Amino acid sequence: MDVIEAVKKRKSIRGYKPDPVPKEVLEQILELASHAPSAMNTQPWEFTVLTGDVLENVRRSNVELLNSGAPPNPEHVVVSWPRESIYRQRQVNLAKQLFQLMDIPREDKEKRAKWLERGFRYFDAPAAIIISTDRCLSESGPLLDMGALIQTICLTALHFGLGTCIEDQGTMYPEVLRKYAHPPESKRIVIAIAIGYPDWDFPANKVESEREPIKNATTWLGFD
Repeated sequence: MDVIEAVKKRKSIRGYKPDPVPKEVLEQILELASHAPSAMNTQPWEFTVLTGDVLENVRRSNVELLNSGAPPNPEHVVVSWPRESIYRQRQVNLAKQLFQLMDIPREDKEKRAKWLERGFRYFDAPAAIIISTDRCLSESGPLLDMGALIQTICLTALHFGLGTCIEDQGTMYPEVLRKYAHPPESKRIVIAIAIGYPDWDFPANKVESEREPIKNATTWLGFD
């Protein structure tokens, strides 16, 4: 798969086969992704890769906290969108498509709650990559570099027949990750990536997210 095909094919996968992902494959993905650009080659990222019993413990505890009403306590900047903005509208459009595919009526609170749980379970992927950075760095400073890294992980995963979903729900209760995965306190947990072999029969994987025409977001200057 060439780069252009990978860029076009990458999508968020929200349903996975149970097949385990070999450690060797995950190592290759991270090794390749570590070639992503970073400011002054600072490489401000570290990985914690979860599978098996450790991942199951994290899933279970995340859902228990969610259902208990415990407030999230993320260590990273949480994205929000002004209610009347185009950004919020794009989010709503995606949610409508997902809920339609998953047969979740707007008024069905139970189904909506069960869908929310999936994010806190890393969408039941067989593995999850937790990405952290050093607390000595500013909160926003390494985010551009980490964005480049995350995209590179997701594109590289396609080469191995894997799907991914970049998601912060899996890091909303960092105390769970610290209990079971033991990242150093000197590291700030930033984001998670669910990774595994896509289940193409899972309805949500049929989502086709729209893109704004580039002409609406580009100003060209100095061209004939």
